[in-house]
Amino acid sequence: MAARVLCLIIFILEVKGLSISLPRRKWAALAFYTQLSNIVTVISALLLVVFGQRLWITNIRYLSTCMLVMTLLITVCVLIPMGGDPKRLLWSGNGLYHHILCPVISTISYVFFENHAGQKMIWFPILITLLYGLVMLYLNAKNKYDGPYPFFRVHHQTRRATVLWIVVLLLIIAVISAVVMAVAR
Repeated sequence: MAARVLCLIIFILEVKGLSISLPRRKWAALAFYTQLSNIVTVISALLLVVFGQRLWITNIRYLSTCMLVMTLLITVCVLIPMGGDPKRLLWSGNGLYHHILCPVISTISYVFFENHAGQKMIWFPILITLLYGLVMLYLNAKNKYDGPYPFFRVHHQTRRATVLWIVVLLLIIAVISAVVMAVAR
């Protein structure tokens, strides 16, 4: 019951956050890992509220929780130190919902109140993040998109820097996946 209540709260907060960001960005929002992670979260939270804790929903909740933690950590440890405005990214607009409230509540819900994904699912967030990264690198390399994050801007950094960024980001999501799984056990 607690998982359903928390996921209902997450759903409401996600709808609020997405109602701020999606009208402004429209389809371009899909280029942002933050937006994708929050879309996955709003869907997984609604599914849990409606259908309960079925295995496939549990797996999507694990994915969304790991993605949200990644979003929070990258915002705090990379984007803000690189010059991002903490007030805008964390404490106002969609940032409050997407970078603070939803990641924290989703992690608490998944770790303490929900069923947990099986050990084999540890690769799921890593593979999804890799797929996202490869698509964004391709779009940046072909000049179809610039960004949306500094580490994808291949024409503004060396190949070595790009490879290093991708390796570090994949290591971060791997650690997040392992820690979320370990703490949830």
